[in-house]
Amino acid sequence: MRRAAVRAFRTARLVPRNSTSLRTRSGAFQSASYALGIRNSSGRADPTTKTTPASTKIAAASKGASSMYIRRFSVAVVSGLVGYGAWYTYKYQAGDFNGQSIAQAQQSRGLTTSPTLYAPPPTGTPDVERKAVIVGADNLYTGAITGDGPISKDTDESGRKVLEMLTPDQATQKLRRNEESYLVGRGQGVVRYDVVQIPSNDPIEDDHVEKIIELPQGLATAAAAQNSSSDWMFWGVFDGHSGWTTSAKLRQVLVSFVARELNSTYKAALADPSVDSPSSEAIEAAIKTGFNRLDHEIVHESVEKVLKSKSKLIAAELLAPALSGSCALLSFYDSNTKLLRVACTGDSRAVLGRRGDSGKWVATPLSVDQTGSNPDEEARMRKQHPGEPNVIRNGRVLGGLEPSRAFGDATYKWSREVSERLKQSYFGRTPSQLLRTPPYVTAEPVVTTTKIQPERGDFVVMATDGLWEMLTNEEVVGLVGQWIEKQSGESNGSSWAKMFSQQKGLPVEQGGKKSEGKNGQKTPIRQQQWGVKGGEMERFVVEDKNVATHLVRNALGGKDKDMVCALLTLPAPYSRRYRDDLTVEVIFFGNSDKSGDVVVNKEASASAAEPKAKL
Repeated sequence: MRRAAVRAFRTARLVPRNSTSLRTRSGAFQSASYALGIRNSSGRADPTTKTTPASTKIAAASKGASSMYIRRFSVAVVSGLVGYGAWYTYKYQAGDFNGQSIAQAQQSRGLTTSPTLYAPPPTGTPDVERKAVIVGADNLYTGAITGDGPISKDTDESGRKVLEMLTPDQATQKLRRNEESYLVGRGQGVVRYDVVQIPSNDPIEDDHVEKIIELPQGLATAAAAQNSSSDWMFWGVFDGHSGWTTSAKLRQVLVSFVARELNSTYKAALADPSVDSPSSEAIEAAIKTGFNRLDHEIVHESVEKVLKSKSKLIAAELLAPALSGSCALLSFYDSNTKLLRVACTGDSRAVLGRRGDSGKWVATPLSVDQTGSNPDEEARMRKQHPGEPNVIRNGRVLGGLEPSRAFGDATYKWSREVSERLKQSYFGRTPSQLLRTPPYVTAEPVVTTTKIQPERGDFVVMATDGLWEMLTNEEVVGLVGQWIEKQSGESNGSSWAKMFSQQKGLPVEQGGKKSEGKNGQKTPIRQQQWGVKGGEMERFVVEDKNVATHLVRNALGGKDKDMVCALLTLPAPYSRRYRDDLTVEVIFFGNSDKSGDVVVNKEASASAAEPKAKL
């Protein structure tokens, strides 16, 4: 074995109010340059919150470090030759750790070693400096490592792990691994859409779907009769929790359920010669019916089939989507009317970006986060369940589930008798002790309708709540605007891109920040957790051809490459303490030539796969 020494490195961010430091028997271990305090902000349970006695001591020493602060450290890392690829571990050979004062920490800047055997480094070879990430129970640290030997991969007594940090190039590869981009040549008002997914859970619990349906002539409205063809376009993002099976089910069948209801609604309306198209209310009702019928199949029809079959194999297949859960955000665009309908069940969010009179972009939310913290949702549930003070407790349904609307989550919808019977005969979860009058959670969406203006270059960002924990609506729209400027500047070197490139900040109107959080919309609490400081010019960067990847990169740190690399290095389940699964989709509206094709945009896609088939 050879010795790899962890050296202190600094960046110009924020001096800590409290210095967290640890000591071995033979020397000092001080906290590293970054420390991220843990705050579980999602409605999904954190599977890594168990605390050992040793980690309790660390947590106590780290009290008050709920933000990311710059710190110094010096420690000896003893590495064993473990050919384990990129994931390695850190083994402390020196015993327990105790708290250390700030003064002591500042005096311990030299190299400290543990009394362990190691082989001398080979002569004639310069030391290689790499970055490491130390994952603690309450903090995340990064630092520089000298030496080219692997770092071992184990959990020490304090519950920490040490991993070799991804390089910026490796982080970029990970960001772009699942990116997709499609150029839409349908001539129907949509020119492109980009999507990317970054997992935090293993496997990822998010999912997404995109479908384009060419309408048959029999469904043509009076407006459509003037066109040779017309399209229904669907985009969906699904934020699963307590497993991936519900979101996968939504990817497979939700669009079909909604399209079936829309088909019936349009046919019924067009049977009357005096009617040009269904009413807006009828279309919204059709979307809601599609959502509700699918959830009924997942939650209730599955139970009937299981009890009838008396088969544990069938129970495993049918009950899994019922016992896990998923939020759903589905956008439906009718190319004839240019109306975009956004159906939201849960706390994923859609935001419209439209150029304002000033030339900057304006962010308009097209959905509202439906959680127990939303005053309207809380009022609705208290009205439906009178006499139950704990129907919403601590911003959660019965004190447990954060989204107040979701698919699946059957333990909040079944009676106690059904839950207990399934658990006894097959498997299941124990219902809450507060369960009195189910169902408490509904899959019925809130639907909004927006007139799209393709000639103004409108775009829509759809994303699971992992993005909105990190960025505001204005920041997201401004970042897309910044990306558009960069692409426009590269293609023609002039136009409106140059006008904004001389201005400070993002090209977005700042008008909605004050109201965020007061109307049920989540605020980006991860910025508070990480202690993100600095203005927009210091935070954000444009490096990606895929605009969805561009948003995720900046959500994870942007110009701060160390933060981006550290957050992407973390494996599951540790990563879940600091970030959620991320699914982001951006749809660009505009007028384009009609080729009839949907083709892969190769420069912004991880692979040149063929476009997904139409329904």
